Amino acid sequence: MANYGMAFDYKLCINCHACEVACKEENGIDLGAKNHRLWIQEETKVSGDFWNLDRDKVEFMQMQCQECQDAPCMAACPNGAIYRDNNGIVRLHKDLCDLTRACMSACPYNARYVDEKNHVTDKCIFCADTRLARGETTTACQITCPAKLRYFGNLDDPESEISKVLSSRKHFTLKPEKKTKPKLFYLE
Repeated sequence: MANYGMAFDYKLCINCHACEVACKEENGIDLGAKNHRLWIQEETKVSGDFWNLDRDKVEFMQMQCQECQDAPCMAACPNGAIYRDNNGIVRLHKDLCDLTRACMSACPYNARYVDEKNHVTDKCIFCADTRLARGETTTACQITCPAKLRYFGNLDDPESEISKVLSSRKHFTLKPEKKTKPKLFYLE
């Protein structure tokens, strides 16, 4: 039993979208699908005054399910279709999903979407059905990233790469005011 999480050194992102392509290929998602499983969000930082604006600072944020420890999507599901597996990953019993979309409304990160092929709501599950099921210890997005900005592993193992990175570097989570306790961390 593990407790998987991921950390991003987001400032290293070069916006190549290799992670998105790898994820979609690994999970059988159409390449043109927007905001499915994971996506890169571009944020332009504007500074200066009215006469002297600086718009040159662009950051790319890796967005996906935040793997909340207190997952609002799980609590909102009226059918009990959403559960946490033995690896601490929030998953879906596809046969119980009736597309009420309550989980989508409850997610403060807009990470859930409708999978039109399978007629269920879906999200990133850290390659649990594919790579982790085969005994691999990396995700498709992590292994493909040319900037090597993703760290993945067991948060309960102090010797794992992610635990070592989180203990040695400052980091933050998105929307801490929502009190969801995400297991995705953004490195400063």
